[in-house]
Amino acid sequence: MFEWIASVVTDPNVRWILFGSMLLGFSSGLIGSFTYLRKQSLIGDTLAHAALPGICIAFMLSGVKSTFLFMIGALVAGWMATIGISLITRYSRIKQDTALGIVLSVFFGIGIVLLTKIQHGDYGSASGLDKYMFGQAASMVRSDVYMMLGVSVLLLIVCWLLFKEFKLISFDAGFARGMGYPSAFLEQLLLFLTVIAVVAGVQVVGVVLVAALLITPAAAARYWTNALGLMVCLAGLFGAVSGALGTLISATMPDLPTGPVTVLVITLIFGVSVLIAPGRGLLAKEIRKYRTKTDYNNQQQSVNRAEVSK
Repeated sequence: MFEWIASVVTDPNVRWILFGSMLLGFSSGLIGSFTYLRKQSLIGDTLAHAALPGICIAFMLSGVKSTFLFMIGALVAGWMATIGISLITRYSRIKQDTALGIVLSVFFGIGIVLLTKIQHGDYGSASGLDKYMFGQAASMVRSDVYMMLGVSVLLLIVCWLLFKEFKLISFDAGFARGMGYPSAFLEQLLLFLTVIAVVAGVQVVGVVLVAALLITPAAAARYWTNALGLMVCLAGLFGAVSGALGTLISATMPDLPTGPVTVLVITLIFGVSVLIAPGRGLLAKEIRKYRTKTDYNNQQQSVNRAEVSK
């Protein structure tokens, strides 16, 4: 087993994909924990779809396929999407979930129109740009991994420095505002960090699946603990493990893309957590029910024997 893993990891291409997928899973699970607790699970999906027109515009303006330029374009588009969501919810009677759906549909529609225009235009290097729809982890190189390392370090440092503030606005933003914390700024900062994590993941799993990598590790970690600090660590760990396993499985079966396999692995981890996690898992609940029923029957039998003895 270890020899097989060593033989796979010694391949330079697989090694960079492995490290990049692990860093992506870690950073997505880290920031996704706060998104999950704030009941904004759809925000990742919205920002991922909003990144598509930014990638297309960056390509149309530059004429080259540059990961850095695509990151900039996706960041700008994602930031515009967050502003649009905030404006809709603040200055209208539309609720946030509806605003998320509207922004997702509009930006994704614009992205599809631009992608179609690129494919039918005079862009000589347009082939392969649609891979960002479903991800293309195999295209990662050393510079991409360094970029994801920088993103992971940035998210880790900010979450560590502002952990208390993020924890407060995740559970009770109104109380944080009453305590004098800049809740609006913290919420926008958290959204911006989410945009960074989403944009970093678009290349690996694509705009369609990146939301799963953002939310599923946090949902799985929630089953194992009630402590936020431990939950964030577990979410990052689950995300990194899913990235590693997804890469290794894809490396041994070339017909399987890394991104979708990674999403399936983290979904499997979530399913296992739902079943066997202590305290919240289905198995633990059934054991508690059985013990409660057994204790109740024993008590009833004791009462009956006491009445008979009288």
